[in-house]
Amino acid sequence: MLTSKSVQEFLDETASSSPAPGGGSVSALAAALGASLTSMVCRLTIGKKKYADVQSEMEEVLQKSEDLRKRCTDLIDEDTLAFNKVMSAFALPKDTEQHKMKRDDEIQEATKKATLVPLRLMHLCEEALGLAARVAEKGNVNSISDAGVAALMLDAACKGAAFNVFINLSSLHDDNFARVNSEAARKIQSIVEKQYHDVRHRVHSALNLIP
Repeated sequence: MLTSKSVQEFLDETASSSPAPGGGSVSALAAALGASLTSMVCRLTIGKKKYADVQSEMEEVLQKSEDLRKRCTDLIDEDTLAFNKVMSAFALPKDTEQHKMKRDDEIQEATKKATLVPLRLMHLCEEALGLAARVAEKGNVNSISDAGVAALMLDAACKGAAFNVFINLSSLHDDNFARVNSEAARKIQSIVEKQYHDVRHRVHSALNLIP
């Protein structure tokens, strides 16, 4: 399991000649880190007298961000497992027409399943970015840079997941599946980009940075 490895082991395996873990697992890790930072800002806000009026909201955000952190973390391994199933399908025999047809069917089915993993990550990024926006607005002002990094990681994770969605869709024969999931991915991308730019603007304003 990738999630049981040390940071150094994960980096070494990612840097190796093996195609997995690849961009999908790295995107899931980025999303988990973004959710983790959101949780941290919540914890640095809860219990502070200055933020007593938002404590209950931060406690709610914390609960949700921790749930999202776990779900994004789970996708680190799930993405690699899905990719490995695609590779296993490509390794099936193709010496007869029947074998070729079965192999093609298996490749298509495995690719569809591999598409849905990063698409699910995109949904989680959208949800997590909404939480990052709330802590950037109402959380401990001393940690607004951390809220900004949370949003940055989640935006990057969503973009990375989108790359994986679209590369998988490009090899599918099922036009309806490709159309429906392409539209879903583009819609999420648009929402996430707006969420990220809103947080970025807030962070830049707080830190007196030039946009």
